[in-house]
Parts: sequence; C-alpha cells; structure tokens
Amino acid sequence: MARQKKNKMQLKPQFFFYFCYICCFSYGFVAAADDEASALLSIKEGLIDPLNSLHNWKLLDKAEWKDTVQCNWTGVQCNSVGSVEKLDLSHMNLSGIVSNEIQRLKSLTSLNLCCNGFSSSLSKSIANMTTLENLDVSQNFFIGDFPLGFGKASRLMTLNASSNNFSGFLPEDLGNASSLETLDLRGSFFEGSVPKSFSNLHKLKFLGLSGNNLTGEIPGEIGKLSSLECMIIGYNEFEGGIPVEFGNLTKLKYLDLAEGNLGGEIPAELGKLKLLSTVFLYKNNFEGKIPPAIGNMTSLVQLDLSDNMLSGNIPAEISQLKNLQLLNFMRNQLSGPVPFGLGDLPQLEVLELWNNSLSGPLPSNLGKNSPLQWLDVSSNSLSGEIPETLCTKGYLTKLILFNNAFLGPIPASLSTCLSLVRVRIHNNFLSGTIPVGLGKLGKLQRLELANNSLTGGIPDDIGTSTSLSFIDFSRNNLHSSLPSTIISIPNLQTFIVSNNKLGGEIPDQFQDCPSLGVLDLSSNCFSGSIPASIASCQKLVNLNLQNNQLTGEISKALASMPTLAILDLSNNSLTGQIPESFGMSPALETFNVSHNKLEGPVPENGMLRTINPNDLEANADLCGGVLPPCGQTSAYLFSQRSSHAKHIIVGWIIGISSILVIGFATFVARSLYLRWYTDGLCFRERFYKGSKGWPWRLMAFQRLDFTSSDILSCIKETNVIGMGATGVVYKAEIPQSSTVVAVKKLWRSGSDIEVGSSDDLVGEVNLLGRLRHRNIVRLLGFLYNDTDVMIVYEFMHNGNLGDALHGKQAGRLLVDWVSRYNIALGIAQGLAYLHHDCHPPIIHRDIKSNNILLDANLDARIADFGLAKMMIRKNETVSMIAGSYGYIAPEYGYSLKVDEKIDIYSYGVVLLELLTGKRPLEPEFGESIDIVGWIRRKIDNKSPEAALDPSVGNCKHVQEEMLLVLRIALLCTAKLPKDRPSMRDVIMMLGEAKPRRKSGRSNETFAANKEMPVMNTSPVNGLL
Repeated sequence: MARQKKNKMQLKPQFFFYFCYICCFSYGFVAAADDEASALLSIKEGLIDPLNSLHNWKLLDKAEWKDTVQCNWTGVQCNSVGSVEKLDLSHMNLSGIVSNEIQRLKSLTSLNLCCNGFSSSLSKSIANMTTLENLDVSQNFFIGDFPLGFGKASRLMTLNASSNNFSGFLPEDLGNASSLETLDLRGSFFEGSVPKSFSNLHKLKFLGLSGNNLTGEIPGEIGKLSSLECMIIGYNEFEGGIPVEFGNLTKLKYLDLAEGNLGGEIPAELGKLKLLSTVFLYKNNFEGKIPPAIGNMTSLVQLDLSDNMLSGNIPAEISQLKNLQLLNFMRNQLSGPVPFGLGDLPQLEVLELWNNSLSGPLPSNLGKNSPLQWLDVSSNSLSGEIPETLCTKGYLTKLILFNNAFLGPIPASLSTCLSLVRVRIHNNFLSGTIPVGLGKLGKLQRLELANNSLTGGIPDDIGTSTSLSFIDFSRNNLHSSLPSTIISIPNLQTFIVSNNKLGGEIPDQFQDCPSLGVLDLSSNCFSGSIPASIASCQKLVNLNLQNNQLTGEISKALASMPTLAILDLSNNSLTGQIPESFGMSPALETFNVSHNKLEGPVPENGMLRTINPNDLEANADLCGGVLPPCGQTSAYLFSQRSSHAKHIIVGWIIGISSILVIGFATFVARSLYLRWYTDGLCFRERFYKGSKGWPWRLMAFQRLDFTSSDILSCIKETNVIGMGATGVVYKAEIPQSSTVVAVKKLWRSGSDIEVGSSDDLVGEVNLLGRLRHRNIVRLLGFLYNDTDVMIVYEFMHNGNLGDALHGKQAGRLLVDWVSRYNIALGIAQGLAYLHHDCHPPIIHRDIKSNNILLDANLDARIADFGLAKMMIRKNETVSMIAGSYGYIAPEYGYSLKVDEKIDIYSYGVVLLELLTGKRPLEPEFGESIDIVGWIRRKIDNKSPEAALDPSVGNCKHVQEEMLLVLRIALLCTAKLPKDRPSMRDVIMMLGEAKPRRKSGRSNETFAANKEMPVMNTSPVNGLL
C-alpha cells in the first residue's frame, strides 16, 4: 500500500506538467487561429469583390465561436492542426490589392489568385513567404517589377505568373529556388536577357518565357536543365540562334521558339532529343539546310519550321518519324523533291509545303497509309499526276495544289471524299473531265479548277450541291451547256466559267440565288437573250457576260439591282436602246456595252453623263450623251475619215497654241491666287480651307457628279455627324446632283510618322480606292492639299453598328439573331477580301463596331481606312500602337508587328458585341476587365448562356446557334496570334453556324433566303 501511495504521489507532478503543456498549446493554437482569421479579414478589406464571392468571410457571434472558423471560409483550406494551408481565390473577378497581411499566414503552402482582375503591383510580402510550394497569379493585370525574394523560397515548386503586365527584368534570384519545377512568366512585358542563373534550377520541368520583350542571346547554360520537359520561350526579340547546348536536354518533350527573332542554322544537336514530340520554330530567320539529324527525333508528332529562310532539300530522314502528325515547311526556300517516304508515315494528318521551290511528283501513296486531313503544296514547281490515294482514309478536308505543273486527270476518288471542304487545284496542266460526284459532297464549299486543260461538260450534279459557295472553272476547254440548276445553289457566292467553249442559252433560274455576288460567263459561246431573272439576285456585285453571242434587248430590271457595281455586256449582238434607268442605277460604277448593235440616244442622267465613250464604241446607231448628237453621227464619221490628215496638222497647231495659252493662264492664275487669298478676299466664308489654304486636289476613284468645291462647301460644323480616332466625319449633300456622301477629314500633322508624306498617303489611299467588295464601303474620292486630307465615301443611312447595338437605335434595327449573324458574316467576308484577295494584303487595324456601317438592307460595310496598312513586307512593324481600346490585340501592345491576326482579334470583339449586346468595356465587367475576359469568366463558371443578349437569344434553339458563333469569337480572341484562325477559316466556320430561319427584318427584300439547318458535324471541329 505504501508503495502504491508513493507511485501516486510521483504521478501528480507529471500530470501537472502535462496539463500545463496542453493548456499552453491550446492557448497558442487559439491565438494562432485568431491571428490567421484576422489576417484573412485584413486581406478581404483590400479586395474589390463585385460578385460577393467572399460573403462568408466574417467572424461569428461569441456563442457560436469556433477556433477554426476561417477553415470553412470560401477558398480557405486548413491542415490537420487547423492552420491555413491553401488559399484559392481564383476565378472570382477580384481586384484591388493583395495586403501585406498575407505574410501572417505562416503555414501557407499554396496561393492561387489566378484569373482575376488585379491591376496593382504584386505584394513584395508574398516573396517573403518561405513556406510556399505553389504560387499562381496568372491571368491578371499585375504591373511593375516582379518581386525579388522568391529565391529564398526553398520549397517553391510551381510559380505561374503568366498573362500579366509585369515589366522590368527577370529576377536573377529565381535561380536560387532550387525546388522549382514549373516557372511560367509568359505574356508580360519583361525585358533584358534570360538570366544565366536559371541554369541552377535542376528540377525545373516547365519553362515559359514567351510573349515578352526579351532580348540578347539565349544563354547556352539553359542546356544544363537536365529535368526540363517543356520549353516555350518564343514571341520575343532574341539575338543569335539556338544554342547547341540544347542538345543536352534529353528529357525535353516540347520546344516552342516560334517568332523569337532567331537566326542562323538549326543545330543538328537537336537530333539527340529522342523524347521530343513538338518542335515549333516558325516565323524566325533560320537559314541553311534542315539538318537530317531531325530524323532521329523518333517521338516527334508536330514539326513546324514554316516562315523561315531554309533552303536545300527536305531530308529523306523525315520519313523515319513514324509518329509525325503535322509537318509544316511552308514559306521557305526549299527545293528538290518531296521525299517519297512521306507517303509511308502512318499518322500524318497535316502536310503544308506551300510557297517553296519544290519539284517532281508527290509520293504516289500519299494518304494511303495515314488519316490525311490537310494538304497544301501550292505555289511550287511540282509535277506528275495527283495521287489517287489522298482520301483513302476519308478524312481529307483541304486539298490545295494550285500554281504547280500537275498533269493528268483529276483523281476520280475525290468525288467520293465526303470530308472535302476546299479543293483548289487551279493553275496547273490537268486534263480530262471534271469527275462526276463532286456536287454530292455535302461539305464541299470551294471548288477551283481554273486555268487547266479540262474538257467535257460541267457535271449535272454540281448544280445539285447544297454547300458550294465558290466555283471557278475558268480558262479551260469546257463545252456543252450549263446545268440548268447550277445558279440556284443556295450558298453560291461566286461562279466563274469564263474563257471556255460553253454554249446554249443561259439558264433562266436566277429566282433563287440569295448569296450570288460574282457571275462571270464571259468569253464563251452563250446565245439567246439575257435572262430577266438575273435581276432577282439582290447581292450581285459583278456581272460579266462579255464576248458571247447574246441577242435581244437589255432588260430594264438590271438597272434596279441594289448592289450591282460592274456590268460588262460588250462584244455580243445586243439590240435596242440603253434603258434610261441605267443612269440612276444605285450602285453601278462600270457599264460596258461596246461592240453590240445598240441604237438610239444614250441617256444623259446619272453615271451615263460621264461614261467613258470607249464603253459605248462599235454600236453604229448609238448617239447623244457623250457621243456625237443624234442626227449628226453619219456626218461626224464621214468628217472623221475625210479630214484625218487635216486633223493631224491642225492638232499640232492647236497643241503648240494650247501650251502657250496654258502657260499664260497659269501665270495669271497664280498672280490672282496670291493676291486674292493672301488678302483673304475670296471664299473666306464660303469654303473650308486648310492652314495653308488652296489649292486642293481631287483624286476620283470613279465617275463623280460633284467637284471639290461642292465637297468643301459642306465642310462646316453643322454637318458633323461623327468623330473618331482618325478624324471628323461630315455629311455632304450635293443639291445639283441629288447626291449624299460622307466626308472624313483625317487628323493629320506634319509630325505624323504613321501617315507619312502626302505622296505616300496618296499612293496608299489610291490603292484603297480600287477596292471593290460588297462588304467594304466604296471610297469615291480623295481630296487633299499640302496639309489636309479628306476621304469621300458613300453615305449609309442606317449609321454604324455601334449605334445600332448601343446607341439610340438599339432595340430598333437589330431585333433578331439572323440579322446579327448576317452582319457578322458580311464583316468576315470583307476582311477575308482585304487579307487574302488583295495584293499586297491590307490590314485595317481599327476594326470596331463604330467602323462597321449598315446599308439600307442592314448589310455590313467595313469603313474608316484611316489606319489601314498595306503588308508589302513580311513581319512589317509600325512606329506606334493604333486602334481602339477594347479592340486591340494583346500582342500589338508590345510587338508592334502588323499582320492579319490583329484584325482577327478585333473582329472577335465585334462578334462578342453582336452576341452579348454589350460594349467592349462595361463597368459591370469589373476594373480593367474587357468583354473578352468577362465572357471567358462566364464560360469558366459554366454559364455562357447568361452572357447572350436576351433581346435576341430568347429561346433555346436561338441560343444554340449563338453559342456556335461564340465559340468562333473565342478562337478569334485567343491570346496567342497563332491560335487565331484566318478569315477564310472564320467564314467556313460561320457557314457551319448558319441560323435555321430567315431574318425578320424585311420579309419582302429577303424572301429568297432559304432555311439552312445547322450542321451537326463540322470539318473544322478540331478548330472549334
């Protein structure tokens, strides 16, 4: 008993000390928890939370107090002892500042601020948190230098600060973060060189530095990163080439150096990288030969060396890459044959070799062993027959072989290739007939077979197609007649069969051609009269029927076609008179009826008052107007023949006299000018004048019914109808000719380095004045002197798209989705014309809703070319940012490179306006958030339907159609330019998203529109 008592006495002090330890620990734990809750509340005070995502960050009543109350707060995760271990505030639309109080979270291992709207500098206190293992502040707008101190974070494994606005130099001390496995600093404005200290990151697996302003040479020390698996460092302005030390990166799987300004030869040492699956080296300045050692990279799936200056042959060793899916060598200086072994590659899907100097035949088994989808070898010197095996696997969507020397027939197997979307094999030496069955391919949109030696007729099944939008069979030896239904293809926009031997009558089947814009049947043997039903083609811009055997009279209905700009009926046997209504045709610019049998007086109204007499010649009985007066024609002709010699002599006398008179008149005019204008006695009140006054020069792009004086008299404040970044717009009403035009006076000064000299501007605007497309506002003329510039273009009564969506017109004009879709399609077609059909391509640089005008039928017209740039040189740059805030592509802010992709981004923003009804910048988006960021957050929150404009997306099937276009808009607004589609691809995708219904805007005008189903399967699903 005594012994037991003694033991109990010994236990008492032990229990006492244990009890004290528990009490102290509990007190410390409660104090720490209380401190962390307080720190989190301090952090919340510095945040702007428009969605109230942190609504439950608050302390409870004392009765309900729990020690770890903060562990239940949104985004907070605690460890087993109740300390805050992870803080996830991503995708909450937060902004404001991140408080320094965050460093009080002593156990924090993971901090995620991704995908918000922070636009302040990143708190330096975060760099002092040595417990951090994962830090993600990506996809924000953080500014300033990146904080120093992360080199002390010995446990830091992931650092993602991509897609921000950081500037300054890359932190050297990051090389001391020895545990780092992921370092992503892409998409900011970092400058300077890549720190050599990064070579100490021996555990690094991912290195992302692309899309910055980095310069200098890429340090060879990067080759010491023995664990590196992925390196993306392109889209910078490096010097030098690829370090040979990269050959030591034996674990590398993904290498992207695209658009890095790199040069020199591609090092053969890259062939050591057996695990490499993706190599993107496009848009650099690499030269020399492609190293055969590339054939050793047996894991390669994607190889893109396009847009360089590589020369020599394509190495045969490429055929050893059995996993290769994409091979892109386009736009280089390669020569020699296409390796035959490419036909044996079992996985090849995309082969792009266009714009080189390759010769010889294509591999005869190309496509037989692989799921080939895209083949583009255009603009080479390839020959031989087109392989029959291209669509063996049934995946081929794009076949582009134009500008080569291919021989033989068009493969019959193409007529059963149901996946085909584009076939462009013009400008070759193909023979035989057009295969039967192409018209039955339900996805085929573009069929170009021009300038070959094809014979036979046009297969009847072409006329049954429901998908073709572009057909060009010109410059062949086709004969027989046109299929009767070929003009009625519902989506047909362009039909060209000129310079063939087609005959018979032109089918009178034009009642149902809702989209036809170009019809060229010239230089054939067509006979009979011009079908009256052509007048029902409401979108026809160009009608060319010259050099045929047409007879009969010219229908008056042709004069009333709303968009017809070019009408060529020359070299036929047409009779009767020119209808008087042609002078007042609403859009007609070119009217050629020469070499016919027309008679009677030429109407003296509208454009016929100033028509070129050459466009009327060889019609013996035409008279009046610009021709000799009626009744004097014969006498005139006789006088011409009998006095030809006299005219030569008199001409010399008159010429010499005229020179003397002009010289004297110039002297007198200059004297009057100096006296009158210096004294301010003439035209002071009546006309607008620049700082240096007259003389003004008018460059007309077509026949005009007004003079420079008519325009200048309208340049006054009461006629201002708009004002933008490039100038002031005036409405000019010319009473003498009942003409209304718009005049834009460009902002311009002597120091404007973007506009340049007057001569440069005249040349550029002169090119713009030659643009002819139904979705581009016609420039009528160009008025300028030494200091001021004014552009004259057609006036649009429905104003601009911006006002129709957001202004007083909102809710009145664009009342249904079909109307908006048609506008989106029209803009896309106009941009595709500028980018792909103009030489050199034209970049608009200021695509926005206010620069899209709407005509009487609500068809879109691209306007305001004040910032347009002709891409005469590759990778052309400009000296300053141009465009409108909210529409400017992200890369344009730091690279100043001008290419088509900046227009495509702006177009995507306009698409989002059409879809949502919102402006590019709205207060509801949050601070520093634009419509692109806002819509992506909606998608991240799984609620894209909530972003659609309820005034048009008011039922489920309309929302489905709008969501298809939303996907296109997201592609167009991709942050990386290479991820954006071309405008041709956009048009193709819009075709897949066509609404099922007709527009309710004008049932009478658009009665010809057919209901087209939205296709469930798309050849561009990969893009979408």
